[in-house]
Amino acid sequence: MAEKEEQFYLVRSDVLPESMKKTLQAKELLERKKVASVFDAVQQVDLSRSVFYKYRDAVFPFRAMVKQRMITLFFHLEDRTGTLSELLAIVARSGGNILTIHQTIPLQGRANVTISLNTAGMHTDIQSLLDELRALAYVDKVEILSSEA
Repeated sequence: MAEKEEQFYLVRSDVLPESMKKTLQAKELLERKKVASVFDAVQQVDLSRSVFYKYRDAVFPFRAMVKQRMITLFFHLEDRTGTLSELLAIVARSGGNILTIHQTIPLQGRANVTISLNTAGMHTDIQSLLDELRALAYVDKVEILSSEA
C-alpha cells in the first residue's frame, strides 16, 4: 500500500478550532519550558491530554516553517513574455528550491505571483536575492509574506 503524501495548509488562526489553538498554546509552554510536563501544559490551557496528543504532530505555528527556512515571496509584475521564467531562474541560481508557484491572470498589464521556497541550500542571502529581484525592470513590488524570514 502506497504511503499517503502529507499536505500542509497555511490557515489564519481565527478559523482554527479552539482545540487546535489550545494545542499550540500547550506546545509553546512546553517549548519555552514554562511548564514541567504535558499534564501541566494542558491543565494550564484547559485542554484534555487526548486532544493534545491528537493534534500535537498535526498543527504548527507559522514560525516553525520559517525555522525550516521556508519563505513565501509576493511579486507584482508587468505582464511581459519571459518575466516569470527570468524571475525563477534568478531564484534557482541563488540556490533557492522553489516549492510552489501561484500566478494570477494578468489584469491591466500586471500580474501577482506568489512563490514559496526553501532557502536552506541558498548560497546568496535573502536580502541580496530581494535586491536583485527588485532591480528587474518588470518587477513593481517584492514582499516577504512570512513575518520572521
